[in-house]
Formats: sequence, structure tokens, C-alpha cells
Amino acid sequence: MSPLADRLASGRFTITSELSPVRGASAEAMQERGRLLAGWVDAVNLTDNQGAHVRMSSLACALAARDAGLEPIMQMTCRDRNRIALQSDLLGAASVGLRNLVFMTGDHPKFGDHPGAKPVFDLDSVTMLWTARTMRDEGRLLSGKELKPPPSGLFLGAVENPFAPPEEFRAARAAKKIAAGAQFIQTQYVFDVPVFGKWVAALRHEGLTSRCFILAGVGVVRSARALDFIASGRVPGVTVPTDVQRRLRAAGEGHVEREGLRLAAEVIGQVRQIAGVAGVHLLTAGYEKRVPELLELAGVADGRGPGAAAQGIAPAVPAAGA
Repeated sequence: MSPLADRLASGRFTITSELSPVRGASAEAMQERGRLLAGWVDAVNLTDNQGAHVRMSSLACALAARDAGLEPIMQMTCRDRNRIALQSDLLGAASVGLRNLVFMTGDHPKFGDHPGAKPVFDLDSVTMLWTARTMRDEGRLLSGKELKPPPSGLFLGAVENPFAPPEEFRAARAAKKIAAGAQFIQTQYVFDVPVFGKWVAALRHEGLTSRCFILAGVGVVRSARALDFIASGRVPGVTVPTDVQRRLRAAGEGHVEREGLRLAAEVIGQVRQIAGVAGVHLLTAGYEKRVPELLELAGVADGRGPGAAAQGIAPAVPAAGA
């Protein structure tokens, strides 16, 4: 299994981070940004044309991140490829030693920079998870044809939004993905910790947090303009409670970023105390250089830093209550 899977299985508080691919053909640019996170986080997500905007491929970026000393998580989006291409890319990733994969259905192209693009959606995140698990565990394609060798050792992930209506189906959606094969789930931004806690409790009640590791999505709101954008509903699946909006706006012009940093640190501290939460997933959005400050403010930076990366040792941050 991957180092990420081993760390999560050990029960240590785990930190993953988004690392958005560049809009260009430079592996060096990806590595330069990735080195800002080396030693501070346990793995990085290389997004797959996030928000339906064209970027360098997730596969190429995952290889670049690995060359920079990071543990990559390759994202695969069903929006752009049919089942033939998705299975082919999965085999390609496994062949070069990429073990961590996250599957998502994907935003519609109308939200991106090519709104006239034809969406595929041949599979969705649930059926893709089932497909990947079948390829790994049974050694066969969706067509039934045998794989020699199969893509063994894959660590399969999904994304989830604990705040999407209707409320009664929030946990059920995650349960479907876990049943299909998800071994870890990274969530959308968590601004409302009590609601997130109820979602985790529902999964825990069904015994699902012992089968799948939950990583709470945390990000820093950096400006009033960013807050307006996030709160407007233009970021699919993100909800910002009114009291959080008031708090950030009350900080005043030029101070929203600092207050947003404090808020994100508080969220990390709070979700860490929720039974069934294995760690956090940082939604950095180009904020890599401030990740060390965020982790220090949240009190989870012990044992982390460039020194840990240089030694090739996964930093040991004990789980809450350990």
C-alpha cells in the first residue's frame, strides 16, 4: 500500500493538501510550488482540470510532485473521459507507481473556460470507484476481460459534500461511495463544524468511519472578494454560514486574510476532536506558502517541516486523544 494508506491506518492525524496544476507545460513550475509543501503535508492532490478549467494533466503533475519529494494523490474526473479512457489512465497511473487515486464526477463544462465543450459523464464517481475496485481486486475490466497484471495496491478515494441538501441523504451519499470502494474521503470546505460533526456521527453510527478515513476540507478565505465569490454559490457545493460571513467581514478591509487564517486554524482544531475524523485536507488555492503558518497556528505542526521531508520520514503528529 501507499505511505498515505499506511499513515492513515496507523491512526496518526493526517494532512493532505490540494496542489492545483499550472496552466502551462512546465513540470518545473509544479515542482517549485510543491516544494513549499514538502515535509509539511503527508500527500498532495493533483486536481484534474478543476472547475472545468484546462490545466496540465493530473497524471503528469503527480509525477512532477513525486519527483519533488511529495506523496501524490492523482485525481480522476469522469466529466472528460469515457470508460475506455478512464480505465486506460488508471492502468497507466498504476504502471508508474501512482497508488493514491481520487475519483469525482466533475463540474459541468459550462462552469469552466470552455463552456461549449461536450461533457462525457459516461461513468460517475460511484461507478468509477466500483470499476477501479474491480480492476484491482478481481483483475478485470468493465468489459470482463482479464488484466495481466492487475493494478494492485491502489488506495481509492472520493470527495463528498457534508452540507448538500437534502440533509437526510448526506451520509447516504458517502455510504454509497464507501460501498463502491472508497477507502478515504476528502470533503468540501468545512465552515459549519456542528453540521459536519453530525455528518461524521451518522457515518460512525453505521460503522463506516472504521472502513473509510474521513479528511475534513479546510481552506483560508483570503479577501472580501473571495468571500463574496464563495458565498455566492458559484463554487458548487460550498456553503458559508451567515455568522462566518459576518466574522470575516467584520475584520475590515485588508484584514480578512488574517482572520480567515485564524478561522481555518480553529476549524482544524475543532474537527480534530471529532471521533471518526482521520485528518484534514487543505484547499490551498495557490496558498501553499502560508501552509506552515496555518499548521503552526492550528497546533499540528510538531514534527513537520523541510527537515522531515529531507529525511524521508512521515512526521508523527498524534491523533486527538492519543
